Amino acid sequence: MTTASADAHGHHGDHGHDHPEHLAHHFDTLEQQFDSCKLGMWAFLLTEVLFFSGLFVAYATLRANNPEIFSLAASFLDTKWGAINTVVLLISSFTAAMSVRNAQLGETSKLKANLIITLLCAGAFMGIKYVEYSHKWHAGLLPPGLENSMFNPENPWVPEAAHHDIDYLKLQAEVNVMTPEERVHTMTTLGRFFGVYFFLTGLHGVHVLIGIGVITWVLFRANRGEFGPDNFTAVDLTALYWHLVDLVWIFLFPLLYLIA
Repeated sequence: MTTASADAHGHHGDHGHDHPEHLAHHFDTLEQQFDSCKLGMWAFLLTEVLFFSGLFVAYATLRANNPEIFSLAASFLDTKWGAINTVVLLISSFTAAMSVRNAQLGETSKLKANLIITLLCAGAFMGIKYVEYSHKWHAGLLPPGLENSMFNPENPWVPEAAHHDIDYLKLQAEVNVMTPEERVHTMTTLGRFFGVYFFLTGLHGVHVLIGIGVITWVLFRANRGEFGPDNFTAVDLTALYWHLVDLVWIFLFPLLYLIA
């Protein structure tokens, strides 16, 4: 073996020996790896913000053209469930942030506990959305194109229970004094509101489900003791994603449930 080849072999051997366990081969230091991953996550979150911003602009345009009808439609939503879900997500965002701190300090048991609480809150959020969706499906609070939508102006489907509902009776009293053209416009616009409602909250729900999957993966790794002061990138990036999920709902709740 030549001297040059021996030196090269020895250099690679030393590099492999000094190479941190959690450092990917294409990074020089753990700090560089963390900064690169953090930058990539922020770029991804920016695209998500731009995506939801476009949807919010579309919603604002529809609402600006029909403010009274959208306010009437919002009366069919259950503000109580929306408020509870807001509190649930705020708690989960706090525990997600604490899990990052736990990983940085090497507090594995606290890390796992906070990840589990975050998962439980996410599950509670989806459970409440299931209750809300079920009620609207059975009550016919659906886009007008669907067969069992009460907002189909040509062939409305109204369940028996709706005839005793205060909100439905209020709607019925208002549309009864309208001209046929106004009635069609009102019922169609009400249906569009619920189309927007299901699209925005459903898309947000998909992000919640993705978050549940990612947090479960992080919890599995935490259970194996992979995270500590020198390796908490996955926990930090997962928490950032979850904060975005929380932030989107902070906008959705007042836009959909609290408009007047």
